[in-house]
Amino acid sequence: MSDIDNTQPTDESLHNILHLGGMYENWFLDYASYVILERAVPSVEDGLKPVQRRILHAMKEMDDGRFNKVANVIGSTMQFHPHGDASIGDAIVNLGQKDLLIDTQGNWGDVRTGDDAAAPRYIEARLSKFALEVGFNAKTTQWQQSYDGRKNEPLALPMKFPLLLAQGAEGIAVGLSTKILPHNFIELLEASIKHLKGKKFEIFPDFPTGGMIDVANYNEGRRGGKVRVRAHIEEKDKKTLLIKDVPYGVTTTALMESIVKANDNGKIKIKKVVDNTAKDVEIEVQLAPGISPDITIDALYAFTDCEISISPNACVIIEDKPRFLTVTDLLKSSTEFTQGLLQKELEIRLSELQEKWHYTSLEKIFFEKGIYKELEQKHKDWEAVIVAIDKGFAPYKKNLKREITREDILKLTEKPVRRIYRLDINELNEQIKTIEADIKAVKHDLANIVDFTVAYYENLLKKYGKGRERVTEIKTFDTIQVQQVAIANAKIYVNRADGFIGTSLKKDEFVADCSDLDNIIVFRKDGKMIITKVADKVFVGKDIIHIDVFRKNDERTTYNMIYVDGKTGMSYAKRFNVTGITRDKEYDLTVKGEKNSKVHYFSANPNGEAEVVSIRLSPNCAARNKEFDLYFETIAIKGRNSQGNQVTKYPIRNVKFKEKGVSTLSGQKLWYDAEIGRLNTEERGVYIGSFDGDDKIFVAFKNGTYELTNFDLINRYDPNELVYIEKFNPEKVVSAIYFDADKKQFNAKRFRIETQTMNNKFLFIKEGAGNYLEMVTTHSEPVVLLKTGKKRNPDEEEVNLAEFVEITNYRTVGTRLTGEELISAELASEEEEPDESGTAQGQGELF
Repeated sequence: MSDIDNTQPTDESLHNILHLGGMYENWFLDYASYVILERAVPSVEDGLKPVQRRILHAMKEMDDGRFNKVANVIGSTMQFHPHGDASIGDAIVNLGQKDLLIDTQGNWGDVRTGDDAAAPRYIEARLSKFALEVGFNAKTTQWQQSYDGRKNEPLALPMKFPLLLAQGAEGIAVGLSTKILPHNFIELLEASIKHLKGKKFEIFPDFPTGGMIDVANYNEGRRGGKVRVRAHIEEKDKKTLLIKDVPYGVTTTALMESIVKANDNGKIKIKKVVDNTAKDVEIEVQLAPGISPDITIDALYAFTDCEISISPNACVIIEDKPRFLTVTDLLKSSTEFTQGLLQKELEIRLSELQEKWHYTSLEKIFFEKGIYKELEQKHKDWEAVIVAIDKGFAPYKKNLKREITREDILKLTEKPVRRIYRLDINELNEQIKTIEADIKAVKHDLANIVDFTVAYYENLLKKYGKGRERVTEIKTFDTIQVQQVAIANAKIYVNRADGFIGTSLKKDEFVADCSDLDNIIVFRKDGKMIITKVADKVFVGKDIIHIDVFRKNDERTTYNMIYVDGKTGMSYAKRFNVTGITRDKEYDLTVKGEKNSKVHYFSANPNGEAEVVSIRLSPNCAARNKEFDLYFETIAIKGRNSQGNQVTKYPIRNVKFKEKGVSTLSGQKLWYDAEIGRLNTEERGVYIGSFDGDDKIFVAFKNGTYELTNFDLINRYDPNELVYIEKFNPEKVVSAIYFDADKKQFNAKRFRIETQTMNNKFLFIKEGAGNYLEMVTTHSEPVVLLKTGKKRNPDEEEVNLAEFVEITNYRTVGTRLTGEELISAELASEEEEPDESGTAQGQGELF
C-alpha cells in the first residue's frame, strides 16, 4: 500500500495558501521598520536612539549623586533593552565621550587617538547636572511598557535642549541612513534664542577634535550637502611640519597610516612621521631634503586624511516615520518642543499650586471657624460626621475656587486635632499669601511663555556655557590642484619616430620628471595636438615635435607655430595658449585639417617669449626675396583654433631660429586672499603687485620676522600670523612698531632690507618672550595715529615715524615710542599711488 496522499486541495485550502515571495516581502518590511525605528535613527523629540534613551532612563533610576560602575549601568539598562550588553556598553562609552550628559570616571578612551575605553567593570559614570536639569521630568513624560512588560520606560525624554544637534548622530538602517554632525553648545542656545525672538540664525558644525571646516556647501545639513574638514598643520621649520589636531572621525593612527601610504605611493616625500600626542595632538612630519614645506602641506591635504569630506544627511523619526530635514528645521523643532514642555510644566505647577491653595484654605476655615468640633459631636455614624462637616463649610464655599469633595473632608479629618493657637492661623494666612504670589508668577510666565523660554535658555548658557566655546575654526579652503603638489615619482620618455610615450620606455629619449597624476601634451608634425594621462606606454601618433607635462589653465605658456595648409600651399604663423581641453581627443591646429598640412616651425615659451626666425623659401619659387625674417612679437596671441597670419604663398624650404625674443606678456598681477592665505590672479583680497622674472614678495609676521619669497601661487602665508605683505622693493624703507615685553613699552624703528636671501626668516625686533609686531609699513612718509589710555575715551596722537626715528640696521632695538598703554597704532598717511610696477606703496594692511 502506498503512503502517498492523493487528496486534491479544496478551494478553501487554496485560498489560505501564502506564497513564499509574499512572506519574504512582509518579513523584510517588518525588519526594515524595526531597524529604522528601534535601532538606527534618532527621534526628533529628544534626539536619542532607543538604546541611548534606555541608558539615560536606567541611570536616572539609579541616580543617588554618586558614580556607578558602568557594568552595573549596563545590567540595569538590560531590564529595558531587548539586546545584549555589548551594544549597551558601546552606546554608554559613545555618550560619555561626548562630555555632555554623562560625568565619567576612569579610562573612557580617546576619540582622537582611537584608544578604546577600559572594561565596564573598571570605569564609572553618573548623570551630569546638565542632564538632570534638561532631560528628566516624570510629570511630563509619556510612558510605555518595556519589551517584556515588567517595567515602564519613556516613549521620549522631555529634553529641553537641542541635544541631537549638540551631540550629532550617525546610523545605518535598511535602505536608509542618517548623519547629523555635532554643533556648538553655545551657538545652539544662542540660535534658539534668536528663533524665539523671530530673528534669522545660522548654525554650523563644531567638532570635539577641533581642526578647520569649510561650510560653503553645508546646505543646512540636508542630503546633497558637503563639508570639508582639515587638520591644522604648522611649519616648525623648513624641515619639519607639525599636525596639531585631527579631522572629525579620523584617529591619529589612521592619519599616520594615510601619510605613510601616500609616501609609499610617491604622492609625498617624507623622511619620518612621529606621534608626539599626549594631552594635545601633535604628529611630527619630517621632510626629505630639498622638499618644500608649502607644497608638502598642500600634498598632505590632497593625498592624506589631513583633509576629509563629510556628507551630512539629517534624517530623524517624526511620528514613527523617517523624515529628511535641515539642521535649521531641527533647531526650530527642538526650540518649539522645549517651549511646549516648559508651558506644560508651568501648567502642572499652576494646577498643583491651585490645589495647594484650595486645601490650605480649607484647613484654615476648618480650624479658624471651629468646624473641626463636629468631630467631637455624637453623630450616629461616620457618614453623618462627613455631612456635618460639609454643612459647616456651606457659608464659605463661595470663596473657594472649586467644589469641596469627599476626599478633601477625609484628608482634613486625618489631620490630628490639637489645640489651635492664633499663631497657627497666622501661619496658614502667610502660606496662602505665598501660594497666591506663586500662582500670580506662574500665570505671568504662562502669559509670556516666549520670554520665559528665552530666560530658560539664557540660564543654561550662564550655568553650563563656560568652557564650551567653539573649537573648530570656520574657514574658506583653497582648491588644491593635485597635479601641482604631487611629488615627481615618475619619468616620462618618448619615441618620436614611432609615436610612443610612457614611463616604461627607459631606452628612449627622456622628457621630464612627472607624477602619475599628470597629463602629457603632445604636438605632431602633421599639426595635431593631444593630451593624455601618464601611463606605462601609449601611442599618440608618429613624428612628435614637442612633448611636455601639461598644466591646466596655464595662460602664460605660449606656443609659436608656422605651418603650411595642404590644400592651398599657403603658410601661416600663429601664437596660442592651451588652457584646457578634453583628454585623449585629437585637435587639429592647422584649423582646416587638410591632407598634407604640416608644421614648419614650433616652439613652446613658458612666459610668452616671442623669438625671431629666419625663413628660407624654395629656390625654384617665383618669389623675388627668397629669405626673410619673421618677428613673432608682431603676431597677437589668439585661440588655438585661429588660422593665424599669412606668412607666404610660396613653398617654404626651412625655418630656423635666429634670435631669442622677450616676453610679450605683461607682468602677472597678483592679489593676496587673507581668507585662505594664498596668492591668486582672480582679484580676491588685497592687490600685491605685477610680477615678472626674479621679482620677490616681502612679508612680515607677528613674531617680528620678515621673509622674502618668490611669487609662486603655491606659496602659503598664514593669515593668523601675517601682518604685512607686498611686492619687494629694495629701495623702500621699512617702518615698524613692536612691543618690548621686558621694558613694557612700544618701540619704533626704520630700516632697509639688507639680507635678500629667499625663504629665510630674519628677526627684526628685539628678541624676547612676549615681544610682538604691532604694525609695519613701507610708506615713504609714515604718519601713525596712536591711541592710548582707556578704550572708551582714548588719547590720540599723530607721529611721523620718518622724523621720529632714524634709518638704522634691521638688528637695532629702535627708539621708545610709548608705554604699554597703547591701544592701537594705525597708518594715518594717505595711501600712495601705485609705482611703475603696479605696487601700492605702504598700504599698511593688518591681517
